[in-house]
Amino acid sequence: QVQLVESGGGLVQAGGSLRLSCAASQRTFSSYTMAWFRQAPGKEREFVAAIPWSGDRTYYEDSLKGRFTVSRDNAKNTLSLQMNSLKPEDTAVYYCAATYGRSWYAPSWAPKEADFGSWGQGTQVTVSS
Repeated sequence: QVQLVESGGGLVQAGGSLRLSCAASQRTFSSYTMAWFRQAPGKEREFVAAIPWSGDRTYYEDSLKGRFTVSRDNAKNTLSLQMNSLKPEDTAVYYCAATYGRSWYAPSWAPKEADFGSWGQGTQVTVSS
């Protein structure tokens, strides 16, 4: 399993931006498909964004498209999530997740928690109104 450590969370006003990072311990990071999930108080954890090991496409929860951008730097073993135009409803604990990559992902792939075997501890994002 790969060890994951998130950072970059904090308190921000509505309309602001934050950039989350996830540092991976595995030297074969480039072989892992990575994702972000989030869990708001009293709610189930939900998918945010994903990027396959190849980095050739990205996946987003539909309502977050255009505001959130996922990226990876395989040379630095780092996954990032740029969050713009933040809203109070984006308040949640954000988790980084990893799974050993398949050879190909369909454009219609809908990432789920069960697809990922390694998880970070999470970083709190709070958006004030």
